[in-house]
Amino acid sequence: MSGPERITLAMTGASGAQYGLRLLDCLVQEEREVHFLISKAAQLVMATETDVALPAKPQAMAQFLTEYTGAAPGQIRVYGKEDWMAPAASGSGAPTAMVVVPCSTGTLSAIATGACNNLIERAADVALKERRQLILVPREAPYSSIHLENMLKLSNLGVTILPASPGFYHQPQTLDDLVDFVVARILNCLGIPQDMLPRWGEHHMVSDD
Repeated sequence: MSGPERITLAMTGASGAQYGLRLLDCLVQEEREVHFLISKAAQLVMATETDVALPAKPQAMAQFLTEYTGAAPGQIRVYGKEDWMAPAASGSGAPTAMVVVPCSTGTLSAIATGACNNLIERAADVALKERRQLILVPREAPYSSIHLENMLKLSNLGVTILPASPGFYHQPQTLDDLVDFVVARILNCLGIPQDMLPRWGEHHMVSDD
C-alpha cells in the first residue's frame, strides 16, 4: 500500500465542502483509516452547498459517513472539537498525514500562529511539531497580504499549500470533474493512487495544426 494508512481529514468553514466529501470517499475506497474532524462553520457550509446534513454527535456522524461512503465498520472515526483524548491530539498517536480541506483563512491563521483552541488546530500543530505531512487547501478570493504571509510562513515550515484552483487542461465536462481535479492533486501529494486525473503528458495529444 502506497501512501499513509491513517489520515486525519479536517473540514473547516470555507466554501468547497464538495472537496472534503469527495476526498473522504476516495480515502475510503483506497482502504485508508480516516480520523474525521469538522468545525461547526463547515457543517453550515456543507448544508448550504450540498444535500448532506451531518448529525451533530460524533458517534452518529461516524455512522452516517460510514453508510454514505460505504466504509468498513470503524474505518471512519469522528472526533469532537474538544476531544483532547483523540489520537490526532498527540504526537504519539496521530496519523502520519493530515489534510484540511477546505481550509478557511481563519484556520490557516490559527495554524500559522500555533493556536490550539480546538482539535483541528491542535492536530495541525502536532503535524507541524512532529514534522509530519500537512496539506492545507484554502478557498478564498482574493487573498489578502495577511493570508499570503500565513501561507508563506507555513510553506517555509514544510506545509503543502494546495489552493482549490482546478485546472482545465483535462477538459472538464461537469462540476464533479472540477472537484476531482483538486482531489486528485491532494491524493498525488499523499502518494495515494488515483485514476481521476492523468499526469501531465500521459494522454497528451499533439495536434498537427
